[in-house]
Amino acid sequence: MRVSTVGRYALRAMVDLAYSGSEGPVARHEIAARQEVSEQYLAQLFLKLKYAGLVESVRGPGGGYLLARGADQITAGDVLRAVEETLAPVFCVADEEDAICHRADGCPTHWLWKRLGEMIRQTLDSVTLTELCAHARWDVPAHETTGESKEQ
Repeated sequence: MRVSTVGRYALRAMVDLAYSGSEGPVARHEIAARQEVSEQYLAQLFLKLKYAGLVESVRGPGGGYLLARGADQITAGDVLRAVEETLAPVFCVADEEDAICHRADGCPTHWLWKRLGEMIRQTLDSVTLTELCAHARWDVPAHETTGESKEQ
């Protein structure tokens, strides 16, 4: 499984919001600047996150975004499910009904992919935004801690 740019940016934005949002709504432009992501891209991500019930938006002066529930109640899996098409390592073990391969019953590797998918979900569902905040290095720009280039 490869987490897309959408998933990585959404998770970084949510960790930023969890870390910065204890005082009230956080403006999108502040998150965009800290995470080196365009505001327009974040707007698209936050729409998906709002639809999934993970963030709330506050309009007007002093507005921005808030977590819809506590950072200890939102997992990495929640965030990635909101923005990624699937968390499955291969299509035949995706949650969608039409993803079932006609070879699944006799496939020698189906069991492996299913097990890997379960482990991915368990791992992502066991890590909360609170835990990710605790592991973040807020004094270093994001691209220096992740090894990503600024353009990603």
